[in-house]
Amino acid sequence: MFANLLSTLQPAAARRALAWAAVVVGSSATLGIAWRTVLLTVAVALGGCAALPSQVERPLSYARTDVADTRLAQIAAASTAGASAPELSGFRLLPDGAEAFAARMALIRRAEKTLDVQYYVIASDATGREFLRELQAAAARGVRVRVLVDDLYATGQDELFAGLAANANVEVRMFNPLPVRGGGFVQRIVLSMHQFSRINHRMHNKLFIADGSFAVTGGRNIADEYFDRSGRANFIDMDLLSTGPVVAQLAAVFDQFWNSDVAYPVASLSRRTPSRAAFERQVEGASIVPAAGADSIEAQLDGGRIELEPAAADVVADAPQKATGDELSPTVAEAHVALIDSARTSVMIASPYFVPGAATRDALAALRSRDVEVSVLTNSLATTDEPLVHYGYANHRNALLTAGVDLHELMPTGEVAGDGHAAILGSSGGGSSGGSSSLGRLHTKLTVVDDERTFVGSMNMDARSARLNTEAGIVIHSAHLARLVGKFLRVRQELASYKVQRQGDRLSWQSGQGDAQRTRSAEPKAPVAPALPIRLLAQLMGEGIL
Repeated sequence: MFANLLSTLQPAAARRALAWAAVVVGSSATLGIAWRTVLLTVAVALGGCAALPSQVERPLSYARTDVADTRLAQIAAASTAGASAPELSGFRLLPDGAEAFAARMALIRRAEKTLDVQYYVIASDATGREFLRELQAAAARGVRVRVLVDDLYATGQDELFAGLAANANVEVRMFNPLPVRGGGFVQRIVLSMHQFSRINHRMHNKLFIADGSFAVTGGRNIADEYFDRSGRANFIDMDLLSTGPVVAQLAAVFDQFWNSDVAYPVASLSRRTPSRAAFERQVEGASIVPAAGADSIEAQLDGGRIELEPAAADVVADAPQKATGDELSPTVAEAHVALIDSARTSVMIASPYFVPGAATRDALAALRSRDVEVSVLTNSLATTDEPLVHYGYANHRNALLTAGVDLHELMPTGEVAGDGHAAILGSSGGGSSGGSSSLGRLHTKLTVVDDERTFVGSMNMDARSARLNTEAGIVIHSAHLARLVGKFLRVRQELASYKVQRQGDRLSWQSGQGDAQRTRSAEPKAPVAPALPIRLLAQLMGEGIL
Protein backbone atom coordinates (compact mmCIF):
# COMPACT_ATOMS: atom_id res chain seq x y z
CA MET A 1 0.00 0.00 0.00
CA PHE A 2 2.84 2.41 0.88
CA ALA A 3 4.55 1.66 -2.46
CA ASN A 4 1.28 2.34 -4.29
CA LEU A 5 0.95 5.70 -2.54
CA LEU A 6 4.53 6.60 -3.44
CA SER A 7 3.94 5.80 -7.09
CA THR A 8 1.32 8.58 -7.24
CA LEU A 9 3.70 11.24 -5.95
CA GLN A 10 6.11 13.49 -7.79
CA PRO A 11 9.66 12.02 -7.48
CA ALA A 12 10.72 14.78 -5.09
CA ALA A 13 7.72 14.19 -2.83
CA ALA A 14 8.30 10.44 -3.00
CA ARG A 15 11.86 11.02 -1.83
CA ARG A 16 10.62 12.87 1.23
CA ALA A 17 8.10 10.15 2.02
CA LEU A 18 10.68 7.42 1.65
CA ALA A 19 13.04 9.32 3.91
CA TRP A 20 10.34 9.36 6.55
CA ALA A 21 9.83 5.61 6.12
CA ALA A 22 13.54 5.04 6.59
CA VAL A 23 13.51 6.96 9.85
CA VAL A 24 10.57 4.90 11.07
CA VAL A 25 12.38 1.69 10.16
CA GLY A 26 15.63 2.82 11.71
CA SER A 27 14.39 4.47 14.91
CA SER A 28 14.36 2.51 18.14
CA ALA A 29 12.00 5.15 19.54
CA THR A 30 9.40 4.32 16.89
CA LEU A 31 9.63 0.56 16.51
CA GLY A 32 10.80 -2.20 18.77
CA ILE A 33 14.07 -3.91 17.97
CA ALA A 34 12.29 -7.08 16.84
CA TRP A 35 10.07 -5.26 14.36
CA ARG A 36 12.97 -3.19 13.03
CA THR A 37 14.95 -6.38 12.52
CA VAL A 38 12.06 -7.97 10.61
CA LEU A 39 11.55 -4.96 8.35
CA LEU A 40 15.23 -4.56 7.57
CA THR A 41 15.51 -8.30 6.90
CA VAL A 42 12.65 -8.05 4.41
CA ALA A 43 14.32 -5.07 2.71
CA VAL A 44 17.59 -6.97 2.42
CA ALA A 45 15.82 -10.04 1.09
CA LEU A 46 13.90 -8.05 -1.51
CA GLY A 47 17.06 -6.27 -2.57
CA GLY A 48 18.93 -9.52 -2.95
CA CYS A 49 21.56 -8.29 -0.47
CA ALA A 50 22.49 -5.64 -3.03
CA ALA A 51 25.76 -3.93 -2.19
CA LEU A 52 28.13 -1.49 -3.79
CA PRO A 53 31.42 -2.79 -5.21
CA SER A 54 34.14 -2.92 -2.56
CA GLN A 55 37.20 -2.68 -4.82
CA VAL A 56 36.87 0.54 -6.81
CA GLU A 57 39.65 2.43 -8.52
CA ARG A 58 39.25 6.18 -8.20
CA PRO A 59 42.24 7.82 -9.88
CA LEU A 60 42.85 11.18 -8.21
CA SER A 61 42.58 14.19 -10.47
CA TYR A 62 42.45 17.92 -9.89
CA ALA A 63 41.48 21.13 -11.61
CA ARG A 64 43.87 22.08 -14.40
CA THR A 65 45.79 25.29 -13.89
CA ASP A 66 47.54 25.44 -17.29
CA VAL A 67 44.67 27.37 -18.84
CA ALA A 68 46.05 30.90 -19.21
CA ASP A 69 46.56 30.43 -22.95
CA THR A 70 42.92 29.43 -23.59
CA ARG A 71 40.52 31.81 -25.28
CA LEU A 72 38.13 31.67 -22.30
CA ALA A 73 40.92 32.64 -19.89
CA GLN A 74 41.79 35.60 -22.12
CA ILE A 75 38.13 36.68 -22.26
CA ALA A 76 37.88 36.36 -18.48
CA ALA A 77 40.95 38.56 -18.06
CA ALA A 78 39.56 41.16 -20.46
CA SER A 79 36.19 41.09 -18.70
CA THR A 80 37.71 41.94 -15.32
CA ALA A 81 40.47 44.27 -16.53
CA GLY A 82 38.72 47.29 -15.04
CA ALA A 83 38.43 45.83 -11.53
CA SER A 84 39.91 48.07 -8.86
CA ALA A 85 41.69 45.19 -7.09
CA PRO A 86 42.99 41.79 -8.25
CA GLU A 87 41.17 39.94 -5.49
CA LEU A 88 37.79 40.94 -6.95
CA SER A 89 35.82 38.47 -9.05
CA GLY A 90 33.36 39.22 -11.84
CA PHE A 91 29.66 38.28 -11.75
CA ARG A 92 26.61 38.30 -14.00
CA LEU A 93 23.12 37.21 -12.97
CA LEU A 94 21.31 34.70 -15.19
CA PRO A 95 17.61 34.92 -14.24
CA ASP A 96 16.30 33.91 -17.68
CA GLY A 97 16.12 30.18 -18.28
CA ALA A 98 16.87 30.21 -22.00
CA GLU A 99 19.87 32.49 -21.52
CA ALA A 100 21.16 30.36 -18.65
CA PHE A 101 21.16 27.27 -20.86
CA ALA A 102 22.66 29.18 -23.79
CA ALA A 103 25.49 30.37 -21.54
CA ARG A 104 26.42 26.81 -20.61
CA MET A 105 26.30 25.67 -24.23
CA ALA A 106 28.41 28.62 -25.40
CA LEU A 107 31.06 27.87 -22.77
CA ILE A 108 31.13 24.15 -23.62
CA ARG A 109 31.62 24.90 -27.30
CA ARG A 110 34.51 27.28 -26.58
CA ALA A 111 36.31 25.16 -23.97
CA GLU A 112 39.78 24.03 -25.01
CA LYS A 113 41.21 22.12 -22.04
CA THR A 114 38.80 21.22 -19.27
CA LEU A 115 35.14 21.05 -18.26
CA ASP A 116 34.04 20.15 -14.72
CA VAL A 117 30.33 19.44 -14.22
CA GLN A 118 28.59 18.70 -10.89
CA TYR A 119 24.80 18.37 -10.62
CA TYR A 120 22.09 16.90 -8.47
CA VAL A 121 20.10 16.04 -11.63
CA ILE A 122 21.05 15.65 -15.28
CA ALA A 123 17.82 14.40 -16.85
CA SER A 124 17.55 12.24 -19.94
CA ASP A 125 15.14 14.69 -21.55
CA ALA A 126 15.89 16.94 -24.54
CA THR A 127 17.87 19.44 -22.46
CA GLY A 128 19.91 16.77 -20.68
CA ARG A 129 20.69 14.84 -23.86
CA GLU A 130 21.76 17.98 -25.72
CA PHE A 131 23.95 18.99 -22.78
CA LEU A 132 25.64 15.58 -22.67
CA ARG A 133 26.07 15.51 -26.43
CA GLU A 134 27.92 18.82 -26.33
CA LEU A 135 30.17 17.47 -23.58
CA GLN A 136 30.96 14.49 -25.82
CA ALA A 137 31.78 16.84 -28.70
CA ALA A 138 34.12 18.82 -26.43
CA ALA A 139 35.89 15.62 -25.38
CA ALA A 140 36.34 14.71 -29.05
CA ARG A 141 38.23 18.02 -29.44
CA GLY A 142 40.61 16.94 -26.67
CA VAL A 143 38.90 18.67 -23.73
CA ARG A 144 39.12 16.77 -20.43
CA VAL A 145 35.54 16.29 -19.19
CA ARG A 146 34.68 15.29 -15.60
CA VAL A 147 31.00 14.76 -14.79
CA LEU A 148 29.80 14.16 -11.21
CA VAL A 149 26.09 13.39 -10.75
CA ASP A 150 24.09 12.52 -7.67
CA ASP A 151 22.64 9.04 -8.13
CA LEU A 152 19.18 9.47 -6.60
CA TYR A 153 17.37 10.62 -9.77
CA ALA A 154 19.65 8.76 -12.18
CA THR A 155 17.27 5.81 -12.43
CA GLY A 156 17.72 4.05 -15.76
CA GLN A 157 20.65 6.26 -16.76
CA ASP A 158 23.58 3.90 -16.17
CA GLU A 159 23.80 3.08 -19.87
CA LEU A 160 23.63 6.77 -20.81
CA PHE A 161 26.36 7.90 -18.41
CA ALA A 162 28.53 4.81 -18.97
CA GLY A 163 28.28 5.41 -22.70
CA LEU A 164 29.45 8.98 -22.24
CA ALA A 165 32.34 7.77 -20.07
CA ALA A 166 33.33 5.32 -22.81
CA ASN A 167 34.53 8.28 -24.85
CA ALA A 168 38.17 9.30 -24.64
CA ASN A 169 38.85 12.26 -22.28
CA VAL A 170 35.59 11.69 -20.32
CA GLU A 171 35.10 10.45 -16.75
CA VAL A 172 31.70 10.12 -15.09
CA ARG A 173 31.21 9.43 -11.39
CA MET A 174 27.98 8.84 -9.47
CA PHE A 175 27.75 10.36 -6.00
CA ASN A 176 26.55 8.18 -3.11
CA PRO A 177 24.95 5.58 -5.41
CA LEU A 178 22.12 3.26 -4.50
CA PRO A 179 23.20 -0.39 -4.44
CA VAL A 180 20.17 -1.49 -6.49
CA ARG A 181 20.69 -0.43 -10.11
CA GLY A 182 17.62 -1.85 -11.85
CA GLY A 183 13.93 -1.01 -11.61
CA GLY A 184 12.05 2.27 -11.26
CA PHE A 185 12.63 5.15 -8.86
CA VAL A 186 10.48 3.82 -6.02
CA GLN A 187 11.59 0.23 -6.51
CA ARG A 188 15.28 1.14 -6.32
CA ILE A 189 14.82 2.98 -3.03
CA VAL A 190 12.56 0.40 -1.43
CA LEU A 191 15.02 -2.39 -2.32
CA SER A 192 17.92 -0.27 -1.00
CA MET A 193 16.18 0.39 2.33
CA HIS A 194 18.78 -1.66 4.21
CA GLN A 195 21.28 1.14 3.44
CA PHE A 196 18.91 4.08 3.80
CA SER A 197 20.78 5.75 6.65
CA ARG A 198 23.53 6.33 4.09
CA ILE A 199 21.65 6.93 0.85
CA ASN A 200 19.31 9.45 2.47
CA HIS A 201 22.25 11.88 2.27
CA ARG A 202 22.44 13.47 -1.19
CA MET A 203 24.70 15.84 -3.13
CA HIS A 204 22.50 18.82 -3.98
CA ASN A 205 25.30 20.98 -5.47
CA LYS A 206 25.11 22.62 -8.91
CA LEU A 207 28.38 23.69 -10.53
CA PHE A 208 29.75 24.11 -14.05
CA ILE A 209 33.34 25.24 -14.75
CA ALA A 210 34.89 25.84 -18.19
CA ASP A 211 38.67 26.03 -18.68
CA GLY A 212 39.10 27.04 -15.04
CA SER A 213 38.01 30.52 -16.14
CA PHE A 214 34.22 30.76 -15.99
CA ALA A 215 31.82 29.09 -13.57
CA VAL A 216 28.03 28.85 -13.44
CA THR A 217 26.43 28.19 -10.04
CA GLY A 218 22.96 28.59 -8.56
CA GLY A 219 19.77 26.59 -8.28
CA ARG A 220 19.29 25.04 -11.72
CA ASN A 221 19.71 21.36 -12.49
CA ILE A 222 20.00 20.16 -16.09
CA ALA A 223 16.44 19.38 -17.22
CA ASP A 224 13.75 20.94 -19.41
CA GLU A 225 11.80 22.55 -16.57
CA TYR A 226 14.80 24.56 -15.35
CA PHE A 227 15.25 26.33 -18.69
CA ASP A 228 11.65 27.22 -19.67
CA ARG A 229 11.35 24.23 -22.00
CA SER A 230 8.62 22.24 -20.27
CA GLY A 231 5.09 22.69 -21.50
CA ARG A 232 3.55 21.71 -18.15
CA ALA A 233 5.58 23.50 -15.46
CA ASN A 234 8.79 25.53 -15.36
CA PHE A 235 10.91 26.67 -12.46
CA ILE A 236 11.64 30.30 -11.61
CA ASP A 237 15.34 30.20 -10.83
CA MET A 238 18.58 32.17 -10.80
CA ASP A 239 22.11 31.24 -11.88
CA LEU A 240 25.31 33.19 -11.49
CA LEU A 241 28.10 33.45 -14.06
CA SER A 242 31.44 34.02 -12.33
CA THR A 243 35.06 34.59 -13.20
CA GLY A 244 38.19 35.59 -11.31
CA PRO A 245 39.52 34.22 -7.98
CA VAL A 246 36.14 32.76 -7.00
CA VAL A 247 36.42 30.17 -9.80
CA ALA A 248 39.53 28.61 -8.25
CA GLN A 249 37.67 28.30 -4.94
CA LEU A 250 34.75 26.59 -6.68
CA ALA A 251 37.17 24.27 -8.51
CA ALA A 252 38.66 23.23 -5.17
CA VAL A 253 35.16 22.33 -3.94
CA PHE A 254 34.59 20.23 -7.07
CA ASP A 255 37.89 18.39 -6.53
CA GLN A 256 36.91 17.54 -2.94
CA PHE A 257 33.73 15.86 -4.13
CA TRP A 258 35.32 14.24 -7.20
CA ASN A 259 38.05 12.56 -5.16
CA SER A 260 35.81 11.51 -2.26
CA ASP A 261 35.17 7.87 -1.36
CA VAL A 262 31.45 8.20 -2.10
CA ALA A 263 31.99 9.13 -5.76
CA TYR A 264 31.93 5.92 -7.83
CA PRO A 265 33.06 5.67 -11.48
CA VAL A 266 29.91 4.79 -13.41
CA ALA A 267 31.62 1.80 -15.04
CA SER A 268 31.99 0.20 -11.59
CA LEU A 269 28.19 0.31 -11.15
CA SER A 270 26.89 -0.50 -14.62
CA ARG A 271 26.04 -4.11 -15.42
CA ARG A 272 26.45 -3.55 -19.15
CA THR A 273 29.58 -3.02 -21.18
CA PRO A 274 29.89 0.73 -21.82
CA SER A 275 28.95 1.58 -25.39
CA ARG A 276 29.63 4.83 -27.21
CA ALA A 277 27.19 3.71 -29.89
CA ALA A 278 24.42 3.25 -27.31
CA PHE A 279 25.12 6.71 -25.94
CA GLU A 280 25.00 8.27 -29.40
CA ARG A 281 21.68 6.58 -30.13
CA GLN A 282 20.20 8.07 -26.98
CA VAL A 283 21.37 11.61 -27.65
CA GLU A 284 20.71 11.55 -31.39
CA GLY A 285 18.10 14.05 -32.43
CA ALA A 286 18.26 16.08 -29.22
CA SER A 287 18.28 19.62 -30.52
CA ILE A 288 17.75 22.87 -28.69
CA VAL A 289 18.39 26.18 -30.39
CA PRO A 290 19.29 28.71 -27.69
CA ALA A 291 18.35 32.34 -28.16
CA ALA A 292 21.36 34.56 -28.90
CA GLY A 293 20.56 38.25 -28.61
CA ALA A 294 22.99 41.09 -29.17
CA ASP A 295 23.89 41.23 -25.46
CA SER A 296 23.79 37.47 -24.84
CA ILE A 297 26.70 35.60 -23.26
CA GLU A 298 27.41 33.95 -26.60
CA ALA A 299 27.55 37.27 -28.45
CA GLN A 300 29.80 38.82 -25.82
CA LEU A 301 32.11 35.78 -25.86
CA ASP A 302 32.44 36.29 -29.60
CA GLY A 303 33.27 39.93 -28.91
CA GLY A 304 36.03 38.99 -26.47
CA ARG A 305 34.57 40.58 -23.35
CA ILE A 306 31.59 39.88 -21.07
CA GLU A 307 29.89 42.60 -19.06
CA LEU A 308 30.45 41.64 -15.42
CA GLU A 309 30.08 43.30 -12.05
CA PRO A 310 33.34 43.29 -10.05
CA ALA A 311 32.91 42.32 -6.41
CA ALA A 312 34.46 40.52 -3.48
CA ALA A 313 32.88 37.17 -2.71
CA ASP A 314 33.03 34.20 -0.34
CA VAL A 315 32.41 30.61 -1.42
CA VAL A 316 30.56 28.54 1.18
CA ALA A 317 30.31 24.78 0.70
CA ASP A 318 29.59 21.68 2.71
CA ALA A 319 32.27 19.01 2.78
CA PRO A 320 31.51 15.76 0.92
CA GLN A 321 31.80 13.95 4.28
CA LYS A 322 28.36 15.36 5.12
CA ALA A 323 27.01 12.70 2.76
CA THR A 324 28.30 10.03 5.14
CA GLY A 325 26.71 11.66 8.18
CA ASP A 326 29.73 13.69 9.29
CA GLU A 327 29.03 17.43 9.52
CA LEU A 328 32.16 19.59 9.37
CA SER A 329 31.45 23.13 10.56
CA PRO A 330 30.73 25.63 9.37
CA THR A 331 28.04 24.14 7.15
CA VAL A 332 26.35 26.21 4.46
CA ALA A 333 23.25 26.42 6.66
CA GLU A 334 25.30 27.76 9.57
CA ALA A 335 27.03 30.30 7.32
CA HIS A 336 23.64 31.37 5.99
CA VAL A 337 22.21 31.91 9.48
CA ALA A 338 25.29 33.98 10.35
CA LEU A 339 24.74 36.05 7.20
CA ILE A 340 21.13 36.92 7.97
CA ASP A 341 21.97 37.48 11.64
CA SER A 342 24.41 40.22 10.57
CA ALA A 343 21.64 42.30 8.97
CA ARG A 344 21.15 45.88 10.09
CA THR A 345 18.19 47.06 7.99
CA SER A 346 16.62 44.36 5.80
CA VAL A 347 16.63 40.70 4.76
CA MET A 348 14.89 39.32 1.68
CA ILE A 349 14.71 35.53 1.33
CA ALA A 350 13.53 33.33 -1.53
CA SER A 351 13.35 29.59 -0.87
CA PRO A 352 11.08 27.15 -2.70
CA TYR A 353 11.03 24.76 0.26
CA PHE A 354 10.92 26.86 3.41
CA VAL A 355 10.67 24.98 6.70
CA PRO A 356 12.69 27.08 9.15
CA GLY A 357 14.42 25.16 11.90
CA ALA A 358 14.87 26.54 15.40
CA ALA A 359 18.10 28.40 14.54
CA THR A 360 16.57 30.09 11.49
CA ARG A 361 13.28 30.89 13.21
CA ASP A 362 15.09 32.42 16.18
CA ALA A 363 17.35 34.42 13.87
CA LEU A 364 14.37 35.87 11.97
CA ALA A 365 12.54 36.72 15.20
CA ALA A 366 15.68 38.39 16.56
CA LEU A 367 15.95 40.48 13.40
CA ARG A 368 12.39 41.73 13.78
CA SER A 369 13.06 42.58 17.45
CA ARG A 370 15.82 44.90 16.12
CA ASP A 371 13.40 46.46 13.59
CA VAL A 372 15.10 44.75 10.66
CA GLU A 373 12.63 44.25 7.80
CA VAL A 374 12.26 40.55 6.89
CA SER A 375 10.38 39.16 3.90
CA VAL A 376 10.15 35.59 2.63
CA LEU A 377 9.05 34.42 -0.82
CA THR A 378 8.17 30.74 -1.14
CA ASN A 379 5.77 28.52 -3.07
CA SER A 380 2.08 28.40 -2.35
CA LEU A 381 0.25 25.10 -2.08
CA ALA A 382 -0.98 25.85 -5.60
CA THR A 383 2.54 26.04 -7.09
CA THR A 384 4.71 23.71 -5.01
CA ASP A 385 5.90 20.37 -6.37
CA GLU A 386 6.42 19.17 -2.77
CA PRO A 387 3.13 19.42 -0.84
CA LEU A 388 4.66 17.52 2.07
CA VAL A 389 7.16 20.33 2.56
CA HIS A 390 4.47 22.97 2.23
CA TYR A 391 2.53 21.43 5.09
CA GLY A 392 5.68 21.62 7.21
CA TYR A 393 6.08 25.31 6.32
CA ALA A 394 2.40 25.97 7.06
CA ASN A 395 2.97 24.99 10.69
CA HIS A 396 5.25 28.04 11.08
CA ARG A 397 3.15 30.71 9.35
CA ASN A 398 1.35 31.99 12.43
CA ALA A 399 4.56 32.26 14.46
CA LEU A 400 6.39 34.03 11.62
CA LEU A 401 3.56 36.49 11.04
CA THR A 402 3.31 37.15 14.79
CA ALA A 403 7.03 37.95 14.81
CA GLY A 404 6.46 40.47 12.01
CA VAL A 405 7.89 38.53 9.06
CA ASP A 406 6.27 39.33 5.69
CA LEU A 407 5.24 36.11 3.92
CA HIS A 408 4.66 35.92 0.18
CA GLU A 409 3.53 32.73 -1.60
CA LEU A 410 3.87 32.42 -5.36
CA MET A 411 0.58 32.34 -7.22
CA PRO A 412 -0.12 30.20 -10.32
CA THR A 413 0.89 31.78 -13.62
CA GLY A 414 -2.70 32.06 -14.82
CA GLU A 415 -3.61 34.32 -11.89
CA VAL A 416 -0.93 36.93 -12.66
CA ALA A 417 -3.02 39.81 -14.01
CA GLY A 418 -2.12 41.71 -17.17
CA ASP A 419 0.22 41.20 -20.11
CA GLY A 420 2.39 44.02 -18.82
CA HIS A 421 3.00 42.15 -15.59
CA ALA A 422 3.97 39.01 -17.53
CA ALA A 423 6.49 41.03 -19.52
CA ILE A 424 8.01 42.50 -16.36
CA LEU A 425 8.28 39.09 -14.72
CA GLY A 426 10.17 37.72 -17.74
CA SER A 427 10.16 34.26 -19.26
CA SER A 428 11.73 32.25 -16.46
CA GLY A 429 9.22 29.95 -14.84
CA GLY A 430 6.26 29.76 -17.18
CA GLY A 431 6.97 32.47 -19.70
CA SER A 432 7.28 32.50 -23.45
CA SER A 433 9.11 29.22 -23.86
CA GLY A 434 6.72 27.22 -21.72
CA GLY A 435 3.59 28.97 -22.95
CA SER A 436 0.96 30.85 -21.00
CA SER A 437 -0.54 27.61 -19.69
CA SER A 438 2.74 26.51 -18.11
CA LEU A 439 2.79 26.63 -14.32
CA GLY A 440 5.58 28.68 -12.77
CA ARG A 441 7.17 27.21 -9.64
CA LEU A 442 9.69 28.95 -7.45
CA HIS A 443 13.04 27.15 -7.31
CA THR A 444 15.54 29.94 -6.76
CA LYS A 445 17.48 30.12 -3.51
CA LEU A 446 18.40 33.74 -2.83
CA THR A 447 19.01 35.97 0.18
CA VAL A 448 19.67 39.71 0.09
CA VAL A 449 20.99 41.40 3.23
CA ASP A 450 20.92 45.19 3.74
CA ASP A 451 20.82 45.69 -0.06
CA GLU A 452 24.57 45.05 0.07
CA ARG A 453 25.23 41.30 0.18
CA THR A 454 23.62 38.47 -1.78
CA PHE A 455 23.63 34.72 -1.26
CA VAL A 456 23.14 32.64 -4.44
CA GLY A 457 23.35 28.88 -4.16
CA SER A 458 21.76 25.45 -4.00
CA MET A 459 20.53 25.47 -0.39
CA ASN A 460 16.86 25.33 0.48
CA MET A 461 15.84 26.63 3.90
CA ASP A 462 14.76 23.33 5.35
CA ALA A 463 16.21 20.63 7.58
CA ARG A 464 17.11 18.41 4.63
CA SER A 465 19.49 21.02 3.20
CA ALA A 466 20.78 21.85 6.67
CA ARG A 467 21.47 18.31 7.86
CA LEU A 468 21.25 15.72 5.07
CA ASN A 469 22.19 17.20 1.69
CA THR A 470 25.50 18.75 0.71
CA GLU A 471 25.07 22.34 -0.52
CA ALA A 472 27.15 25.20 -1.90
CA GLY A 473 26.75 28.89 -2.56
CA ILE A 474 28.42 32.26 -3.02
CA VAL A 475 28.02 35.37 -0.87
CA ILE A 476 28.64 38.43 -3.07
CA HIS A 477 29.53 41.80 -1.57
CA SER A 478 28.02 44.16 -4.14
CA ALA A 479 25.33 46.77 -3.59
CA HIS A 480 24.64 46.88 -7.34
CA LEU A 481 23.99 43.13 -7.63
CA ALA A 482 22.03 43.15 -4.37
CA ARG A 483 19.72 45.82 -5.78
CA LEU A 484 19.19 43.76 -8.97
CA VAL A 485 18.37 40.61 -7.02
CA GLY A 486 16.17 42.64 -4.67
CA LYS A 487 14.22 43.96 -7.66
CA PHE A 488 13.90 40.41 -9.05
CA LEU A 489 12.35 39.28 -5.76
CA ARG A 490 10.30 42.40 -5.05
CA VAL A 491 8.57 42.32 -8.45
CA ARG A 492 7.53 38.71 -7.85
CA GLN A 493 6.35 39.51 -4.34
CA GLU A 494 4.20 42.42 -5.49
CA LEU A 495 2.86 41.18 -8.84
CA ALA A 496 2.95 37.39 -8.74
CA SER A 497 2.42 36.32 -5.13
CA TYR A 498 -0.18 36.13 -2.41
CA LYS A 499 0.64 38.11 0.71
CA VAL A 500 -0.26 36.00 3.71
CA GLN A 501 -1.87 37.97 6.54
CA ARG A 502 -3.58 37.42 9.88
CA GLN A 503 -7.29 38.16 10.18
CA GLY A 504 -8.20 37.46 13.75
CA ASP A 505 -7.38 33.84 14.43
CA ARG A 506 -7.38 32.94 10.73
CA LEU A 507 -5.08 33.51 7.76
CA SER A 508 -5.92 35.30 4.53
CA TRP A 509 -4.21 35.50 1.14
CA GLN A 510 -4.14 38.90 -0.54
CA SER A 511 -3.35 39.38 -4.22
CA GLY A 512 -3.48 42.24 -6.70
CA GLN A 513 -3.26 45.96 -6.11
CA GLY A 514 -5.68 48.88 -6.03
CA ASP A 515 -9.10 48.09 -7.52
CA ALA A 516 -7.86 44.62 -8.53
CA GLN A 517 -7.01 43.67 -4.96
CA ARG A 518 -8.56 40.43 -3.78
CA THR A 519 -8.51 38.74 -0.38
CA ARG A 520 -9.09 35.01 0.04
CA SER A 521 -10.07 33.36 3.29
CA ALA A 522 -9.27 29.87 2.00
CA GLU A 523 -5.78 28.74 1.05
CA PRO A 524 -5.21 28.73 -2.73
CA LYS A 525 -4.68 25.16 -3.89
CA ALA A 526 -3.60 23.29 -6.97
CA PRO A 527 -6.40 22.27 -9.40
CA VAL A 528 -6.06 18.71 -8.09
CA ALA A 529 -5.66 18.75 -4.33
CA PRO A 530 -3.23 16.26 -2.74
CA ALA A 531 -4.82 13.06 -1.58
CA LEU A 532 -5.81 12.74 2.07
CA PRO A 533 -3.14 10.06 2.77
CA ILE A 534 -0.44 12.56 1.85
CA ARG A 535 -1.84 15.06 4.32
CA LEU A 536 -1.78 12.39 7.00
CA LEU A 537 1.77 11.43 6.04
CA ALA A 538 2.81 15.08 6.33
CA GLN A 539 1.47 15.16 9.88
CA LEU A 540 3.46 12.06 10.80
CA MET A 541 6.73 13.27 9.30
CA GLY A 542 9.17 15.12 11.52
CA GLU A 543 10.68 18.39 10.30
CA GLY A 544 14.11 16.80 10.42
CA ILE A 545 13.10 14.92 7.26
CA LEU A 546 11.29 17.81 5.56
